[in-house]
Amino acid sequence: MEEKKISYSLIELSRDKDENLQAEFLKVNPFGKLPVLIDSNFPMPDGEPLKLFESGAILLHLAEQYSDDIKTIENKALTSQWLQFANSTLSIALFVPSHREKEFPRLMKELDRQLVTNQPLVGNVWGAADCAIQANLAYLPLLFPYIDLAPYPSIQATIKRVERRPAYRKAMAKA
Repeated sequence: MEEKKISYSLIELSRDKDENLQAEFLKVNPFGKLPVLIDSNFPMPDGEPLKLFESGAILLHLAEQYSDDIKTIENKALTSQWLQFANSTLSIALFVPSHREKEFPRLMKELDRQLVTNQPLVGNVWGAADCAIQANLAYLPLLFPYIDLAPYPSIQATIKRVERRPAYRKAMAKA
């Protein structure tokens, strides 16, 4: 939302205090996970605002409704593909130790090749697909500083570009 200058109000919850497991929050996401989006611009049939959980669903909604990221059916399909890749295949390879050992090198090699051009993953503008992939990659040096990224120069360059983005710096200052 910060990247695309979409107006928002941020409400921070403390997972350490289990605020995400309180009854009020569980009405928004019954699984108690973050992030969530409440979009009052899209009322549901019962009059309540649209409530979304899962970062991929949130990014896709924002791209479709508030941005020029997705102009064609093809761009929507490709964006969906990258969001699902980021939130399932890539995140598991990065954050699940047994998968990191087996899947990480192969996926990173191909992702490094995909990112070599420094072009948006979908269309002509930085969008939801880039956000999803780059967010996962930006966590690598923070959570796993011991992982050697030298074999993946495009990924290293992408992480450096992410770290320089004003929206990233603003979000990480709050983290």
